Amino acid sequence: MSVREQSQSGALSAASRSSCEAEEVAPGRCLSLLPWDRFSAWLHCVCVVGFDLELGQAVEVIYPQHSKLTDKEKTSICYLSFPDSNSGCLGDTQFCFRFRQSSSRRLSLHCMLDQLDRDLPVSLKKDPAYYYGYVYFRQVRDKTLKRGYFQKSLVLISKLPYIHLFHTVLRHIAPEYFVKNEPFLEAVCSDVDHWPPPVPGKTLNLPIMGIIMKVRIPTCHDKPGTAHIVQFTHQEDTQISIALPTVHEVDLFRCFCPVFFHIQMLWELVLLGEPVVVMAPSPSESSDTVLALVSCISPLKYCSDFRPYFTIHDSEFKEYTTRTQAPPTVILGVTNPFFAKTLQHWPHIVRIGEIKLPGEVPKQVKVKKLKNLKTLDSKPGVYTSYKPYLNRDEEILKQLQKERYVASLMPLQKSISPWKSPPQLRQFSQEDFMKTLEKAGPQLTSGLKGDWIGLYRHFLKSPNFNGWFRTRRKEMTQKLEALHLEALCNEDLLFWSQKHTEVETVDLVLKLKNKLFQADREHLPVKPDTMEKLQMHIDAIILALPDDLQDILLKTGTT
Repeated sequence: MSVREQSQSGALSAASRSSCEAEEVAPGRCLSLLPWDRFSAWLHCVCVVGFDLELGQAVEVIYPQHSKLTDKEKTSICYLSFPDSNSGCLGDTQFCFRFRQSSSRRLSLHCMLDQLDRDLPVSLKKDPAYYYGYVYFRQVRDKTLKRGYFQKSLVLISKLPYIHLFHTVLRHIAPEYFVKNEPFLEAVCSDVDHWPPPVPGKTLNLPIMGIIMKVRIPTCHDKPGTAHIVQFTHQEDTQISIALPTVHEVDLFRCFCPVFFHIQMLWELVLLGEPVVVMAPSPSESSDTVLALVSCISPLKYCSDFRPYFTIHDSEFKEYTTRTQAPPTVILGVTNPFFAKTLQHWPHIVRIGEIKLPGEVPKQVKVKKLKNLKTLDSKPGVYTSYKPYLNRDEEILKQLQKERYVASLMPLQKSISPWKSPPQLRQFSQEDFMKTLEKAGPQLTSGLKGDWIGLYRHFLKSPNFNGWFRTRRKEMTQKLEALHLEALCNEDLLFWSQKHTEVETVDLVLKLKNKLFQADREHLPVKPDTMEKLQMHIDAIILALPDDLQDILLKTGTT
């Protein structure tokens, strides 16, 4: 059998189911799916990076061939897809990197993806300015090559932060790719182009080269702290080979094992947006640790830049290593010994040794002064002069509680009038918020003691708070708009129009049409029957007008 036939024999039924599911979620207002649109919902492209004796690292293959990458993006992918020479990564190595997108692009299915993105937890929403690169690197001895080694990386480029999913895909396809080369890669991409869209909250069957993966993408409606286990059903899952427990999570315990007893201090540093550099022996340890740090403040989104694997060739190298200004709010993962000197001025350095196997007991290591960090060979530990705000909780690290004060910025529902614009949210006042902490702060209920007030003051100045507050403010503003729509629906608008002039009635109809358009465009949290009621109001008002006005209003769109 050919590679293509092998893939199809194991996954044909799932692929056909996938096609049907894809059509279910595509909104009517979106453009029809084009060839490679399903692929683009998951991946931007697949790259093969090899080593050329004259050119060095080079992108050998980009698939699909129509995929667009700028020269700057290709250069970033080249350098980030190979471990530093000092890492000594013989055999197969998997890791992840993140790099800036050079230019914005819009896909033919962008409206569908925007709709899917809004149902994701905030920490999993796509960042339009960045790509992720998921790498499977192989380095083995080969006497037939001048360099003496075979060195090549298979790289998946995606907007999605689904680390566990894409690492699983690479573990399945990369070893076979290194034997079968481009025809196999073409078959892989064709399989991905049969995947259903990445719909949050839905169990998805993803065929890939003879096996089928069963996954569930989290939604913003999932209760924090709960896990939705993907389970098998008896009949229809007979072909499914892999059920993934998560698409995005890393093993926090394993990643933090070398510095486990300082996990609470690291949580504070990430929460407050402090500059942190992770020095590790290989890209695997580097990227796993950085991703674990970023995810440890979930459900809050880490709103600053982070680089799971960062090299001296990175386009932001000068920007992030300059001594002429304070280190930026960023988390960097590095492996090159050069960084031990270049980043000595950074306030918080985490030195990671070899990450232990699951089940190994973490060892106690002390917090060390920065001046003791001289080389990348220094002992594992946390090098910082930072003094944590909170005492160490010997039982478990607890999540920072939600600020109840923010809910008080919402105007009372009784202040919403259908005949006035929706009321504005009250401005956030840091001092007013701090006063509420004195009477209702977590220090009163949490068993974790320490300077909670100081932690909050620092947190309020961080980009993580700004990002969280912007999201909450948008949600509350949309809630006000939705309540205003409901208030309009509960009025007898036809009766109102009969007591007002035709000019005022036409103005009302146009405003109501714009309200409907806004609710649809911004996905306001309104009930379906609210939209239907408002449309009925509009229709009734138009039918009561003279014929000439009816014709004009029925043809008039929205802005």
